[in-house]
Amino acid sequence: MKSISVLKDRKKQIFEKGGSEPFDMSCEKKSLAGAVSQRACVFCGSRVVLYPIADALHLIHGPIGCASYTWDIRGALSSGPELHRMSFSTDLSETDVIYGGEKKLKMALTELIDQYSPKAAFIYCTCIVGIIGDDVDAVCREVEAATGIPVIPVHSEGFKGTKKDGYKAACDALFNLVRRYPNPEPKPLSINILGEFNIGGETWIIKRYYEAMGINVVSVITGDGRVEEVTRAATATLNVVQCSGSVTHLAKMMEEEYGIPYIRVSYFGIEDTSDALYRVAEFFKDAPEVMEKTRELILNEVKAVIPGLETVKKDLAGKRAALYVGGAFKAFSLIKALKTIGMDVVLAGSQTGTSEDYAILRDMCADGTVILDDANPLELAKYVMEKNADLFIGGVKERPIAYKLGIGFCDHNHERKIPLAGFEGMANFAREVHETVTSPIWDLVPRRANKNTGKGNGK
Repeated sequence: MKSISVLKDRKKQIFEKGGSEPFDMSCEKKSLAGAVSQRACVFCGSRVVLYPIADALHLIHGPIGCASYTWDIRGALSSGPELHRMSFSTDLSETDVIYGGEKKLKMALTELIDQYSPKAAFIYCTCIVGIIGDDVDAVCREVEAATGIPVIPVHSEGFKGTKKDGYKAACDALFNLVRRYPNPEPKPLSINILGEFNIGGETWIIKRYYEAMGINVVSVITGDGRVEEVTRAATATLNVVQCSGSVTHLAKMMEEEYGIPYIRVSYFGIEDTSDALYRVAEFFKDAPEVMEKTRELILNEVKAVIPGLETVKKDLAGKRAALYVGGAFKAFSLIKALKTIGMDVVLAGSQTGTSEDYAILRDMCADGTVILDDANPLELAKYVMEKNADLFIGGVKERPIAYKLGIGFCDHNHERKIPLAGFEGMANFAREVHETVTSPIWDLVPRRANKNTGKGNGK
């Protein structure tokens, strides 16, 4: 694997702590052509943020291929309506590219709104729409006037940038909804939970914590989301931002427009979950009973999960993990969570990290850890093998890399079916990691089996 070299133009996006090179990470740039980036496109980023709004219509204006990015690729659980699980497309053809697709869009919108009675409609612009110049905004205004529901364009043409630009397009669309609520009056002890997508039921866990603390959750943007809740978001007194890369733009707009402050938190791992709840309680210091309830909640939750964590730690101590996630903020929490169960991180990368994020990662990681920005499969495989990782934590695109290399994989992103947030989520995470890393199947992998004979490159 040493023979695989890093592309020259990618070298500044890779850093190994403790090496001879100074820390000067390059990031927040478009992917290098030909590098087969693990990133997704602008359209994908917008869909990630918006699609969990379960009572809205999600219509993709473009070729049918773009509609393959559906609920089933990145599931979002709903406690009620499931309109978000249906993928609709205008299915633009060659003829539409020549003559324009506005009539087709209007016809599809009118028909779908009449059939499904959504509370709002989001219209996603794809690459071809940006090229042929359809006036999607005008169509949306016309259909909204005729139907009486919000019809909101999402300018997510894939060629405009990276997945992060898709997040911004989604935040602009969400703010379009938020601004429709007339004269919002702040509610006492109220928050919005931003950047939680309820992939495995995390929203319900986090809401339960806040309810036990005496905090009113006005909206969750966007896990198990509802259009009406989003429109009332400006009545909250605090925005609690989890996935900072995806929704910080919305939090900043709400702060500027309505004076609502925001804090960045994480609900992954005992340490960060506790910190998140305490910080919210501290914000409402004028209500001391909130802090009292928070202390009691955290004490009881931690006592319930610690024995199980100590048990798995005995088998996992000294094992090595590689991380590659969407936003670097998640990597911070994962490093702490893995440390709780005795594991070392030897590779930490993200798709959308900032220079500040990577500086934090450098300080958190031990010498020898490789830090990556916007990696590709060959780089990930190279460093996973060189660092002899026992586990790869990532998303759906990283799973094949791990299994081809003969190491365990833990999905911390799209396809998982169990919640990994909160205290019980930490227990689920530890259990999954333990079962994966200690599985006897890895003894049959040649690279691992050779450890016993001294022929492999294992520890």
